[in-house]
Amino acid sequence: MTGNIFQSKSWSPYAAGIVIGLLQIPAFLLIETALGASSSYVTIGALLSGIWDGDLSGNSYLLKHAATTGKNWWQVALVLGIALGAFISMRLSGARRKAISPIWARTLGTSRPAARYALAFGAGFLMLFGARIADGCTSGHGLSGVAQLSIGSTVAVAAMFAGGIATALLVLRRI
Repeated sequence: MTGNIFQSKSWSPYAAGIVIGLLQIPAFLLIETALGASSSYVTIGALLSGIWDGDLSGNSYLLKHAATTGKNWWQVALVLGIALGAFISMRLSGARRKAISPIWARTLGTSRPAARYALAFGAGFLMLFGARIADGCTSGHGLSGVAQLSIGSTVAVAAMFAGGIATALLVLRRI
């Protein structure tokens, strides 16, 4: 890494890990919550449901996430910040994503962008659904839960990695 850090194509994973770890300190001190991302989707979903339907009183899960608390909106701001930061980093560094690999085109049976986007949307939905069932995502369990020495989070992270490895091997037809 030489020159301006914001123009580098990648950062040191150690430095990035330290920064992310340090971000937990203000989260715990200021709003008494940990880092995580999957709840932000529920917060936005609850907000849209409230606007659309107008009455969330029959759904305590959505009602809890629709509350205008620091915890709910902190996670929304975190997800928006990640997306915005990734975009700014891409623009400043000139890094570009390579085209989809031929293995995916063969797996999908097509190289059309619509099929790739449909697959990405479906996979993202399944990941989010699993994260809500697990009561947290990889960032919540992996960064915050493990940092708090949570046994449940450690087990969840191990299961997430095992599932990811098995899925990759299955998709690549190695099992």
